[in-house]
Amino acid sequence: MLAHIRNTAIYFDIDGVGLQPDGAQMVEHRPAFAIHGGPGGEHSDLKLAFKPLTDQLQMVYFDHRGQGRSARGDKNLYNLDENVEDMEALRRHLGLGPIVSMGTSYGGMVAMAHAARYPASVSHLVLMVTAAHAGFNARARQIVAERGTPAQRAVCDQLWAGALDTPEKLRNYYEVMGPLYALKFDPVAAAAGRARGILAPDAINQAFAPGGFLQTFDLRPELGAIRAPTLIIAGQHDWICPPEFSQEIHRLIPHSQLQVFEHSSHSLRVDEPQRMIDSIRAFVAG
Repeated sequence: MLAHIRNTAIYFDIDGVGLQPDGAQMVEHRPAFAIHGGPGGEHSDLKLAFKPLTDQLQMVYFDHRGQGRSARGDKNLYNLDENVEDMEALRRHLGLGPIVSMGTSYGGMVAMAHAARYPASVSHLVLMVTAAHAGFNARARQIVAERGTPAQRAVCDQLWAGALDTPEKLRNYYEVMGPLYALKFDPVAAAAGRARGILAPDAINQAFAPGGFLQTFDLRPELGAIRAPTLIIAGQHDWICPPEFSQEIHRLIPHSQLQVFEHSSHSLRVDEPQRMIDSIRAFVAG
């Protein structure tokens, strides 16, 4: 489905009912936005990860502008501020009240900026393996230098040079980096995910290339404006958004709680999927 908003077309899909018959009553399932990472990725892997939550939440998935099945356009508009405004416009387009906002990686950056700028639009905020400022780049470079193979260091050089300029190069990046993204990396499952996914090199280069928006952003001054109860989940072995960045977010967001998954890297949904689901379920119910 396409939402024609803000001079673009945002692809979205919905999994789960809003009202569930239960005996003599109808039980409401809260609407929840699942916000994908990247940039340059799309929503499809999140559908598999969050499917168990549909007995409690009505899941709304969408692709950021210029990514996945959403419309392409002016590359200069592929940035965090536009993604935040698109997300809020989609919420209004769907006629929703406050949402459960669930952001993973770059999606967490979008989610926390949205919750800070539109506090009345968010009932619960879940931030997974993310960071609030551009300092994560330097730390990730350091970790790759320490832990990475020569091939991994080479593709990361391409990432920060803005040289992942074709879908093939971007797929190769994820293939090479897979064992750093997930401790339980499964090359067969990962290959299937890459095959069904739609990758957008322009979006990732707008973010990570020299002068890219993720090289300069800083959300820390805004985080005190977040009013929603917030769950922050970090992976102890995360190479690109290490847990110290989640600890910092926890200190800056009122009413937040932090969980560090000891047996996870960046891909919580691969390394500790059941614990991730259980944590989100308990947080929203509580």
